[in-house]
Amino acid sequence: MRILTALITILMSISGLFSQDFYYATAKEPTPVLNSPDFEAVFGGSDGMTVKTDNSGLIREMEFIALPGTVFELLGEFDHGSYKIFKVECKEYEYGTELFVDSRFLDLKVSRPQERIPVVPTKEKIYSFLDKVTGNRYCWGGNYNAGISKLIELYQPKGEIASEVKNEWMLTGCDCSGLMYEATNGFTPRNTSKLVDYGTAVEIEGLSAEEIAAKCKPLDMIVWNGHVIYVYDEKTSIQSSLSKGGVIKLDLIETIREVMSSKSPVNDYNSSQGSRFVIRRWHEDK
Repeated sequence: MRILTALITILMSISGLFSQDFYYATAKEPTPVLNSPDFEAVFGGSDGMTVKTDNSGLIREMEFIALPGTVFELLGEFDHGSYKIFKVECKEYEYGTELFVDSRFLDLKVSRPQERIPVVPTKEKIYSFLDKVTGNRYCWGGNYNAGISKLIELYQPKGEIASEVKNEWMLTGCDCSGLMYEATNGFTPRNTSKLVDYGTAVEIEGLSAEEIAAKCKPLDMIVWNGHVIYVYDEKTSIQSSLSKGGVIKLDLIETIREVMSSKSPVNDYNSSQGSRFVIRRWHEDK
């Protein structure tokens, strides 16, 4: 698929179909970013009533939801007449994946706009958000819990759809790293591959679950490449998990014990091997 997409993009550029009037864009509202240009296959499918998901019920084409003001560099376009699908690059999401956005979510620019400069919210605002979204559904690639109703308008179902399908269509909910990404307005990295060395390390190697819990501070990240859990307070954790039904608060020590049943605590993720996890501290009280 990637090879085919690259060839199509090259052919479009050679044939002059890529607009030379605009080279950049900003997200004017929460904007779904996919790793495929075929939005219609994801939102509607062959019957116009289906969201494309895998066997786990996840939209694997989803990468993240760009927050308003996110800057994109335009690399190519797929012309659909009244709108375009742009192939883009984005400094806020550099994970080596091809990215595509729908032009109807964008403000087009001739020159590169200033990048968004996220400012970490107060701890009170972060907690207010976490409390508000507790109980929400899990959404792969999601980091805008309210969902994007515009997706229903732009990729309109051909009939009535069930409420759960509507939530899938709108990308309602969040995934594990998307939970804090939205809580901080994009201040924290979007994916766990960068969270594993984000902030400063909490030394936990060789400790028991009780000893690790005693060292934790609010908003610390219990993280490995693939999942992240957050310390809510001295007794509680919070995470967004598919297997646990979405955003959920659980006992902190029990959470750490569960993680330690399959992973070892280490101080430095990238200098270690095997099934392991780290705790990273990123939010210090001012």
